[in-house]
Amino acid sequence: MRSNPGRITLAVLTVTLIAAIAARPRTAFEGALAGMDTWWNIVFPALLPFFIVSELVLGLGLASIAGALLEPVMRPLFRLPGSASFAVAVGYSSGYPVGANFTARLRTERMCTRAEAEHLLTFVNNASPLFILVAISVGMFNNPALGPFILAVHYLSNLTLGLLFRGYRRRERGPAVNTANLWKRAFHQFLATDNRHPGQILGDAVKSAVNKLLVIGGFIILFAVIVNLLSCFGLLPAFAGLLGFFLQPLGLAPELYLPLATGVFEMTLGTRLVSETAAPLLQQLIAVQLILAWSGLSIQAQVAAFVTGTDIRLGLYFLGRLAHAALAVALTLLLFPAFENLLVAAAVQAPAAAALSWTAVLQTATLLALTLPLGLLSFAMLLHTIRRLFRLFHVF
Repeated sequence: MRSNPGRITLAVLTVTLIAAIAARPRTAFEGALAGMDTWWNIVFPALLPFFIVSELVLGLGLASIAGALLEPVMRPLFRLPGSASFAVAVGYSSGYPVGANFTARLRTERMCTRAEAEHLLTFVNNASPLFILVAISVGMFNNPALGPFILAVHYLSNLTLGLLFRGYRRRERGPAVNTANLWKRAFHQFLATDNRHPGQILGDAVKSAVNKLLVIGGFIILFAVIVNLLSCFGLLPAFAGLLGFFLQPLGLAPELYLPLATGVFEMTLGTRLVSETAAPLLQQLIAVQLILAWSGLSIQAQVAAFVTGTDIRLGLYFLGRLAHAALAVALTLLLFPAFENLLVAAAVQAPAAAALSWTAVLQTATLLALTLPLGLLSFAMLLHTIRRLFRLFHVF
C-alpha cells in the first residue's frame, strides 16, 4: 500500500497543533475568540445574502438567461461562457470566497468546462468593497481617500489577470455559441433549468448558505488560533525574517516583514499590522496589495474546500495569486505618484470611525445582493437590444 504524503503531512501538522494548543491553551482561546468575533460580526452578515442569492440565481435559471444574452461579450473578452458573468459580478461585489463557490456551482451544473472554471477561479476572488473602503481605509488607516485607490488597484490588476489567462488551455474550452435567436434560447434554457418548487429552491438556498458560512467560520477560527500560536512560540518572527530575504528587492522597510508574514496566513490581521507600522505610505500600500492579492492561507483553504467534489484543479489559482500580487505592486508603483498629494493630505489623526453594526452590514450586503442579479440582467438585455439595433441598421 502506497503512502499518501499529503495525508501524512496533514496528520503531523494536526498532532503538532493539538500539542501547541495543550501547551498554550489561553493563547489558543484568545485566537479563537478573535476569529469568532471576525466571523460573526463581519463575515456572516456580509456574505449570507450573497450566498443565498447565488443559489437562487442558479436554481431559478437567471444565470441561464444572463448567460445566453452575455455570451457575445464574455466569449470575445475572456473566452468564457456568458454564465460566467454572474461569477464575475458576485466575486467583485461580495468578496472572498463567494466567487469560488459560484464557479464550483457552474462547473457542477456543467455550465462551463474544467479549463473555463479554472480560468474563472483565478480572477473572481477579491477582497470585498466593504472591507477595503470601510475596514482598511477608515478603520485601520484613518484615511478614507485610500479606499478607492486600493480598491481600483486590487480590482484592475485582477481583471488584467483574467485577460492574460484567456489563452489558458484554449482547446479545452467550450465552442463559440451562435448568437442568433438569443432571446429564444435564453427562454428555453430558463424553462429547462430546475423543476423544483420555488419554495424548495429558497429553502435549499438558505440551508446551503448557512452550511457554507459555518465552513468559512471554522477556517477563520482555525487560522486565527494558528497565527496566535505561531506568534507565541516565536515562529512567526522567524518566518518574517525568512520572508524578508525574498522581499529585499522591493525595498520594503523591515518593520513590514512581520505584518506580511502574518498576512500569509490571515488577511485581516496582516493588513491591520501594516497600518500600525511607521513605514512610508507607498510601502504600506504595496504591503496591503501583496496581502490582498495573496489573500491568506485561510481564504485559499476556503476556496479549496468549495471546489472539492469538482474536477477543478487549483494550480492555476495559486499561480494567479502570485501574478495578481506582482500586477498589483506594479500598478501601485505606477499610479501612486499621480495621487500621492491627495492620499497623503487626506490622512486624519482622529480616532477611526465606528465600525458598522451587524445589522448595518447585513442590510448593506442584502441590498447589494438583491440589486446585483437585476442589474446584471438589465445590463444583458440592454446590450442585446443595442446589438439588435446595430444589426438592424447594418452597423454591427
